Amino acid sequence: MSGVVDPAARFDLTGRVALVTGASSGLGVAVAEALSGAGARVAVVARRHDRLADLAERIGGVPIACDLTDAERVGEIVPQMVEQLGPPQILVNAAGSMFTEERAEDEPLDAIRNTLGLNLTAPFLLAQSVFPHMCELGGGSIINVSSISGRVGIPGIPQASYAASKAGLSGLTAELAVQWARHSIRVNTVAPGFFRSEITAPLYAGERSLAYLQRNTPLPREGSADDIVGAVLWLAGDAGAYVTGQTIVVDGGWTAR
Repeated sequence: MSGVVDPAARFDLTGRVALVTGASSGLGVAVAEALSGAGARVAVVARRHDRLADLAERIGGVPIACDLTDAERVGEIVPQMVEQLGPPQILVNAAGSMFTEERAEDEPLDAIRNTLGLNLTAPFLLAQSVFPHMCELGGGSIINVSSISGRVGIPGIPQASYAASKAGLSGLTAELAVQWARHSIRVNTVAPGFFRSEITAPLYAGERSLAYLQRNTPLPREGSADDIVGAVLWLAGDAGAYVTGQTIVVDGGWTAR
């Protein structure tokens, strides 16, 4: 039919250049593979170069090893990417971790600083780094990966600095979206619920904790990285072209209870 756009074309990222952090495991790997599968050329960033090299080889991407808690090193990522792939049109800040399991009253200062540095400061610095390139290109999409921990407290899982960093991402997202809208740069956050990863492995290892997750998730199955990737693909390309400043929750209904 004349004038009808192929829906799949709205998710086509052919020719676009993307940067994905946290790409040595879990969600970061899945996102990098999905963006590549949609046609993007992808630079992948994490500390573990061996894993990055394997992923980059599989997807035809560029590996950039970096400790994202080191602010000076973070500043080297985008220039290196531009030299090897070209200017970024998509940034996915998927790196994140917890540096302590202490209760809030006992969290050590170094753990608080490292958590905020990796989960909040690094995404902000990378957004600043890609900004001039996206301006020159006429737009772009920045996607931060948060957590439902930034929206609700979760009994039995102490994570004050982690929750603060993830809530901060949603605030940063809204502010950047408004400031940079005039440059057609969209900024959004995806907030996953529970799914199996290196961080959550202990929760899935015990029968009691697994039963707790199942009891509190309305949808009758476990979430996976693939469930979250769908939201990232939507926000990265033309399918989400009028969406900005939002935090999209992908949690099987956990926060809807």
